[in-house]
Amino acid sequence: MSLFQLDPESIVARARASGQSVEVPSFWASVWRGVWGFMVVGVIGFAPWAIFEKWIRGMREAQLYVACTAAFIAASGPFLHRLIIGPGSLPRFYKIFAVAFLLYAGAWISCWVTLRGNEGEFFGLLAGAVAMGAVIAIAFGASRQMVAVIAVLFLGNLVGYYAGARIHGEIGQSHRYLSMILWGVCYGAGFGAGIGAAFFLSQARARKMLEGTNGAASET
Repeated sequence: MSLFQLDPESIVARARASGQSVEVPSFWASVWRGVWGFMVVGVIGFAPWAIFEKWIRGMREAQLYVACTAAFIAASGPFLHRLIIGPGSLPRFYKIFAVAFLLYAGAWISCWVTLRGNEGEFFGLLAGAVAMGAVIAIAFGASRQMVAVIAVLFLGNLVGYYAGARIHGEIGQSHRYLSMILWGVCYGAGFGAGIGAAFFLSQARARKMLEGTNGAASET
């Protein structure tokens, strides 16, 4: 997908043209960046829920979803862009993540509105992971890794979402706003781990091409 210039050849070309040592994060470094980065993003992304409920009454469900989606996308870049190898990662991350998360959110909302309850949540998480994973894999020219990318996104999303939902269910009545924050933390940590793994898997060819090229790549 040349629009994003994230195919292996483009990544390697930018890395070599920079004339500097380029950080190539390991699997666990990518997962860890995803965990802590999207944990912060998760809290920010869930913030409109608490804000609308406490201070802005009468807002519709659709307006809440739009606000949360916008918050997730806006906050993601500074914390997660280094998941992409090489220079110029911030604008490219915003481009790919905006498309991927919009499709994820659209898939989740469609399933939730249609099915509701546990079925709506589960199939929303699955459909969202498929949509996001397909965008990431195709953008990086990693169609062969698509199934693995979707799998790690779905697993991380599933664990994080339901861990947060359980906490919210247990303390939501007595500590409602704290439970919202903790849901964002859990969702962010779980989904972030999946996002970190997905970006790592999608750049396998780029890493291989960078190995041993005048010290351009250094494992961290």
